[in-house]
Amino acid sequence: MYTLIQKALFTQDAEWSHDFSMNWLRRSQHTPLALMYKQNLEDKPCTVFGLQFKNPVGLAAGLDKNGECIDAFAAMGFGFIEIGTVTPRAQLGNDKPRMFRLPAGQAIINRMGFNNKGVDNLVNNVKKAKYRGILGINIGKNKDTPEEAALVDYISCLQKVYEHASYVTINISSPNTPGLRNLQHGQALHALLKGLKDEQAKLADIHGSYKPVLVKIAPDLSDAEIDNMADALISAQIDGVIATNTTLDRQLVAGQQYADEAGGLSGAVLTEKSLYVAQRLSTVLKGAMPIIGVGGIHDSTTAKARIDAGSSLIQLYTSLIYKGPQVIKEIVNAL
Repeated sequence: MYTLIQKALFTQDAEWSHDFSMNWLRRSQHTPLALMYKQNLEDKPCTVFGLQFKNPVGLAAGLDKNGECIDAFAAMGFGFIEIGTVTPRAQLGNDKPRMFRLPAGQAIINRMGFNNKGVDNLVNNVKKAKYRGILGINIGKNKDTPEEAALVDYISCLQKVYEHASYVTINISSPNTPGLRNLQHGQALHALLKGLKDEQAKLADIHGSYKPVLVKIAPDLSDAEIDNMADALISAQIDGVIATNTTLDRQLVAGQQYADEAGGLSGAVLTEKSLYVAQRLSTVLKGAMPIIGVGGIHDSTTAKARIDAGSSLIQLYTSLIYKGPQVIKEIVNAL
């Protein structure tokens, strides 16, 4: 069934197909049509960050930016769901076209630019969802917010999503918001992490509940930058790290149509690059915090490799587009 649907969708513009699919999932998730993608998977429970996960395979941020299809993705069998990236104010994102398929590499290039309807809209959608499993909410800054004021945006989002999230992810690694990746380095990183941890402590007191804060990093960091990132995360007592976001590296898809388009590259071609970052992080962190592995995980073999490399959990995005919900079942059954 999915193969037939995919063939039809792949004849259309990538973003149009994405929007069409998300709208259909949103409308169908609370109707009998949900049986078309509902899967009953064996529980593979695990405890990470002090949270009980139904299974270690989650949905990565970026697919459901506004939290509109939470129950649909839950029906597919994900052990946890991460929504966002969301910003304090709604924003349109970058100019279209801004999403491109590279089927030869089972890859996607996107330069969406944190297009979303704003944090208040996302919170309202979370309140409407029936899902009661582990929900991560991924937060970012608005495009027109200066780098030096980024902390204000992150704290604003953290305050609004805190009571509705199981954990919160700080996205400082998208390549599609100018200057965002600069927050991964030096004093800017230390100041951001300290400010967020201070706010987390305040919110934990207010709500009587501690919610882990994670940081999502890029796959394009050098070894020294990975080591420095690990030191900063440990120093700030961050609860976990997600490795990795999309890459700017085009050697992985050289010669393919759309390979020269600007934006972040995701998909099967990212497997080794993202795996390496996870492995090095695991070595440097020495168990100081859990790692969620994401990037290029597209079957049971790549999923197991990421777990063996030190990731406690994994997330999928692009492989879901190319292979459908069946890939969730394949991986969960194999773990």
